Amino acid sequence: MNDIDSNPVPQGELALQTVAMPRDTNPSGDIFGGWLVSQMDLAGMVTASEVARGRVATVAIEGMAFLTPVHVGAVVTCYCDVLEIGRSSVRIVVEVWINSKHDGEPLKVTEGEFVFVAIDQNGRTRAINR
Repeated sequence: MNDIDSNPVPQGELALQTVAMPRDTNPSGDIFGGWLVSQMDLAGMVTASEVARGRVATVAIEGMAFLTPVHVGAVVTCYCDVLEIGRSSVRIVVEVWINSKHDGEPLKVTEGEFVFVAIDQNGRTRAINR
């Protein structure tokens, strides 16, 4: 995985964009980290499903660090970059970006490596056809 704060622009393809709402905040008024992880998981699933041409399940999340809080009303954008495609798995880096509340400049919030496995209609691991 890249150094988490070394990239001044998003890497990968746009996979998900949503708005941080008041119901997603902690008592300090910042967005919960768990909500962000959920959005990242959704974004990664979209990308992994395209690669696997079907159903996938999250099996691991690695290397996350939160760099800046997310404010209510922020447009949260997730970018995905496929690192590796295995026999039945897909490893993806998911980056989260927002625009600064103060000057509108893009800010990297976090990134993490997500591993998904392709599964069949019975929930069993299946090979990814390339």
